[in-house]
Amino acid sequence: MKETTNENNADPCLPGGLMSAEQWALPETSVRRSLKDAISHALTQLRAGVSQAEEPFESMDDLPELSIAQQHRLAPEPDYARQAVVIASSLDHARSEGALSREVVCLVAPPFSGVQQSLACFSESGPSGFIPGGTGEWTIIAPPETLAFSDQEASEWWDNQDLSRPWVITELAEFWLRRLSGLALVKELFRRIANGNAGAGIVGCSSWCWRYWGHYLENAQMSPWTPAPMNSERLGVWFTYLASKGRKSSVVVRMTGDGHYVLPQPEPDDIEKKKRSKKRKYSNFLRDLAATSRGNPGVALAIWQRSLRAQPDDDAKLEGDGEMSEKQSRAADCWVVPLERLSLPTMPQSKESVTGFVLHGLLLHNSLDIASLEVVTGVSAYELSLVLSRLKRAELVICEQPGERWRVTPIGYPTVRRHLQSWGFPLDQF
Repeated sequence: MKETTNENNADPCLPGGLMSAEQWALPETSVRRSLKDAISHALTQLRAGVSQAEEPFESMDDLPELSIAQQHRLAPEPDYARQAVVIASSLDHARSEGALSREVVCLVAPPFSGVQQSLACFSESGPSGFIPGGTGEWTIIAPPETLAFSDQEASEWWDNQDLSRPWVITELAEFWLRRLSGLALVKELFRRIANGNAGAGIVGCSSWCWRYWGHYLENAQMSPWTPAPMNSERLGVWFTYLASKGRKSSVVVRMTGDGHYVLPQPEPDDIEKKKRSKKRKYSNFLRDLAATSRGNPGVALAIWQRSLRAQPDDDAKLEGDGEMSEKQSRAADCWVVPLERLSLPTMPQSKESVTGFVLHGLLLHNSLDIASLEVVTGVSAYELSLVLSRLKRAELVICEQPGERWRVTPIGYPTVRRHLQSWGFPLDQF
């Protein structure tokens, strides 16, 4: 089967572009590939030789974590407005290539992929791509305050939404609750899409929400699209792009223990190669990070931010205009701690499945307040407060403001997913 992807036309803010969800696959982590890379790298080193300047590398362990200002400079949050333009352009390209024929496309992605935030920018940036038949403005359809609807009430609610002009739902998970009266809105939406009663639109949907509705409405056959998984090469492109905005030179990031490079560096010209007579050594960090994050950009970025370190005297260099002396450029803009030395969240020990029901409910609906979480889990508000407090201390969930919605954290997501898998909960495909 020919891979349906926009890889060749991808922007560095969305490396890999979009692809059919059916073709999504985990980043390669096989032992065979690792051995192949190691042997190839060793042979290259033997041929090229290693300069004396590279041999006596002094370990950079125990460096401080980045300051907030340094993190914003070297590992900032993505530009979602830019991603919105790229998503629209990618869908437009897929339509022109004949890979996409539906007026309504579903963009399904694991949590923290940035799809929801990007789609929320459609009304601001107004990307005209993907609109069949021409250009126009996008309308963001927001969920109602209450989600308890009868079938008739759900039909009337959608009658009041203008689906004749280009429309966007940023996150379908916010349009339902897992109870009988909380399903009507999504059921009616899919009925209208299937019957062709909706104009050009985009439905953003968490992979966990899609896992539920894909089984509930198995005959809908929506053929969703998704961002390509972040393998090591795409992570290198993406992290370099995030860190390089506004800088005149490439970003140099190296491992604390052995000094191996992490992000790809521009290859020197032939004259420079002869002068240096050596080959840069690259770490396997990005490959391991791609595997740990399962190709999820938001999770990878959260771990990346936690892994970065800076020397105390680097602060002035990073806070200034970004210019480095020749001596500084031979060192690094920042350093990376190996994954095995990072302190990542772990699941608190418990012999009960309540924790799993809470976490699964949060992922199904993207986020929930206490009252809604009580409805979908059947767990009392008192017990929920205890469970959520414990999970918050473990960095697995977060609630920015009292009384607002709880959500799983990007840094804690791998642990949460493994926990749900061990308890036999249905998992998303990603």
